[in-house]
Amino acid sequence: MDLITVDIESHYDREYSLSKLTTEEYVRDDRFEVIGVAVKVNNGETEWASGTHTQIQRWLRHFDWENSRMLAQNTIFDGFIMSERFGIHAKCYADTMCMARAIHGPHRKASLAELAKRYRVGEKGDEVINAMGKRRADFSEAELAKYGDYCINDVDLTYAIFNKMIRYGFPRGEIQLIDLTLKMFIRPKLELNITQLEAHLADIQRKKEKVLRESGVTKEDLASSNKFAELLRQYGVEPPVKISKLTGKEVYALAKNDDGFKALAEHPMIEIQALCAGRLSEKSTLEEKRTERFLGIAKRGLMPVPLKYYAAHTGRWGGSDKVNLQNLPSRGADAGKLKDALEAPEGYQIIDSDSSQIEARVLAWLAGQDDLVEAFAEGKDVYKIMASAIYNKPEDEVTSAERFVGKTTILGAGYGMGAVRFREQLKSFGVDITAEESQDIIRVYRETYPQIVELWAEAQAMLKAVVMDEPAILGRAGVLEVVPHRNGMKLPNGLFLRYEQLKIEEEDGKKRYKYKAHGWKDIYGGKVIENVCQAIARCIIGEQMIKISKRYDVVLTVHDAIACIVPENEVEEAQAFVEECMKWTPDWAKGLPVNCESGYGVSYGDC
Repeated sequence: MDLITVDIESHYDREYSLSKLTTEEYVRDDRFEVIGVAVKVNNGETEWASGTHTQIQRWLRHFDWENSRMLAQNTIFDGFIMSERFGIHAKCYADTMCMARAIHGPHRKASLAELAKRYRVGEKGDEVINAMGKRRADFSEAELAKYGDYCINDVDLTYAIFNKMIRYGFPRGEIQLIDLTLKMFIRPKLELNITQLEAHLADIQRKKEKVLRESGVTKEDLASSNKFAELLRQYGVEPPVKISKLTGKEVYALAKNDDGFKALAEHPMIEIQALCAGRLSEKSTLEEKRTERFLGIAKRGLMPVPLKYYAAHTGRWGGSDKVNLQNLPSRGADAGKLKDALEAPEGYQIIDSDSSQIEARVLAWLAGQDDLVEAFAEGKDVYKIMASAIYNKPEDEVTSAERFVGKTTILGAGYGMGAVRFREQLKSFGVDITAEESQDIIRVYRETYPQIVELWAEAQAMLKAVVMDEPAILGRAGVLEVVPHRNGMKLPNGLFLRYEQLKIEEEDGKKRYKYKAHGWKDIYGGKVIENVCQAIARCIIGEQMIKISKRYDVVLTVHDAIACIVPENEVEEAQAFVEECMKWTPDWAKGLPVNCESGYGVSYGDC
């Protein structure tokens, strides 16, 4: 298969650019115009072409795209132009920016200029700056030739960087995942229901106006934390709290940057979003903004799914292009409306399959907590088992409320959470317990699952090994390995979970570990295990996604779930196949009992 490296130069100005618009908006805009394209086939000489749209399209179609891999520095951009504007699709896609995030971490700069310096392959030019505001007809022959040289250099740099990344051992499986991620955007399959979106937008706006009008709240009410908290309680929502760094006492977490307040701004109830928007003096709620953006996309075409490959430290995908499909609400009377508007093409249905408790399962398996692993494998109610231990009563006498506490414990206490934080978490769910009860629950969890507690200690020791550049293993043998001089652990997918510039600092007589990622961050044993379990879960989901893609088009992944489209006349057979893939574990994860839940429907919300 040939490798075709591409770079496309297009018209932009102060108002019409990727700094002002999303990729989807920019490429589908009437102002769009290609100035020229540079193409390199394998290690051949890079060619530049400019001309009318028809001339460029005719020239591009001379290349064997259907049997080639297309490579670019930002393939979401160049690949989408090729697809939307020229009707050209490569067999598969690669991207140096994506690869850089996986190799060097998502917090590191991954521009072409930065990568060219890092890999010592040359220097990126700045001719694009002189092109601002120009249409193709505005370039003189000499200017266009100079712009062509600039574009050719970008292609040669991209090709050289890609080859160095491959020679350094970039995993084949991750190349496949990059391809799948890019195709979700470049070759959109999902449709958006305009009628549903318009109705939802009108309903949001009515509810927003109604809640602010009928509640009789003033700006002072919204600005006061105490009064705002009472307003939340009127709607059955318990205000989030935090421990004040100044007083050490519990206070409301209602500041703009508090995690609790951010969660409220994304609450499934439109009324709560309206109150949060009012507190921030914003004109639109989050749901309103999302719906307006979906409507804009719907009027321009199919829904390109913008996922950022390796967006998180642990390798998980994230939202991109101002559309975060990772956090669409699914609970509450108003939730799911955007999911309902995402539909399969005619003759197809969407299957969405979600891994069940995968992080908790990975944690028990990695720690060698065999009794918990066995309970998962046998399909036992591990939440009820936990509640039985907490409340010292038989499982068949555990109430639904007690089971919820057991569930919160299993899903929350496995990463070293203390009693104070656990109590806060339960309170955010509307469950109020005393400080003593919280301490007892954490104690029972740690006594019940001592191997998990031991794993936290191993992780703390692992941090020291990283600082000392010494080899070490963490958890079950053959899964994770600390490799000297690599600033972290080698994951089963061949990539590294890194803690860049990890160091030990002494604060208040205690030694603390810190690493560099968008500033300095604290790291400790329990947090390492949280990172590790998410990273391992992501490795498994990635391999499962590749298996599913061999038969069906994967259109979305959200956390630990995978969605694909299938012909409607084979939906039940396809569901069985998808579940088989989602219950499969790689050879390196033998003994890990994974499970899943799935559903299907015409819309994403039906699944």
